[in-house]
Amino acid sequence: MTAAAAVCGLEGLALAVGGVYLLVMGLLGRPDSPAQAEMGGVTLIALGAIPLLAARGLLLRRSWSRGPAMITQIMALPVAYTLLTSTGGLIPAGIALAVVAVTGLVLILNPATTEALGIRGPARDA
Repeated sequence: MTAAAAVCGLEGLALAVGGVYLLVMGLLGRPDSPAQAEMGGVTLIALGAIPLLAARGLLLRRSWSRGPAMITQIMALPVAYTLLTSTGGLIPAGIALAVVAVTGLVLILNPATTEALGIRGPARDA
């Protein structure tokens, strides 16, 4: 459970830091499109809040936190694929993101995590 929360927290923190960077560069730097950089920064900060809240929920053993945590991992997989199919220095970032996303999914879908969150499977007729 703690490892799953750590993975979600790491992803949320990375998104938030990236968003702050884009926002600052949009305000102080000289991007091609300042408005686009600022909007991208605000979007990444908002998207970073989702896994951070999910991480907190996982630590507090809240059953609602599993959904946002899973969605975050699933959304990271296409981003990792895009990075992997690019060239140069983005390939290692894609590998790292894919490893983190798959690890997060395995941890979140682990039966021990499901049980700790109090999530029961479908009712079975006897």
